[in-house]
Amino acid sequence: MTKIMAPMKARTVPALFVLCMLASACSVAGPAPTPEGHELFQLCSQCHGPTAAGNRAVNAPEIAGLPQWYIEAQLKKFKQGGRGTHFDDLTGMQMRPMAMSLATDAEIAVVSEYVSKLPVVKPAAELKDGNAEHGKTLFATCLACHGPQAGGMEAMKAPPLNHASDWYLFASLKKFKAGIRGTNPLDVSGATMRPMSQTLVDEQAMKDVIAHIGTLQQ
Repeated sequence: MTKIMAPMKARTVPALFVLCMLASACSVAGPAPTPEGHELFQLCSQCHGPTAAGNRAVNAPEIAGLPQWYIEAQLKKFKQGGRGTHFDDLTGMQMRPMAMSLATDAEIAVVSEYVSKLPVVKPAAELKDGNAEHGKTLFATCLACHGPQAGGMEAMKAPPLNHASDWYLFASLKKFKAGIRGTNPLDVSGATMRPMSQTLVDEQAMKDVIAHIGTLQQ
């Protein structure tokens, strides 16, 4: 009996070791995106792409890897009318019907979680005439909310900027400064951003600060 059991123990120990290593690897990587999230994301992928890497041709920014709390908040704003209702926000109007297609807060949470778990790929720079050195000085105003590496802070409702599409940041700053964003009573967090945009005196200043953000690490 002993001779039979000894080889079984010898085989069992390595097998348990491998299983423990696999379990450890899974716990580090985190849970995979859910099938339900993937299904809901199919409508979004028509503009943002299958990996949520964005498509400037249809005004869709890169959204992969954004925090779940931020994605949920923006989808709810679009659905409730806090974004995408200003008559000059044509690109926001494109997004609002997509948000309204999500029937419940639970669906918003599921698709937001799915997008938040997609791998981040920093888009290539498209704005070419920004001065990153000057932008570093201008970015001092942004530090309190977005952090020194522009990694964002949930407590301040400030999203990460360091892997955002530069053309989208430029468009957003112009909207905030013009009052197209940040003036709707339903957009409380946007209202805190609008005064910051006023500190950028012109579009060149916007491009400069965006150029600096492009140099920051994720």
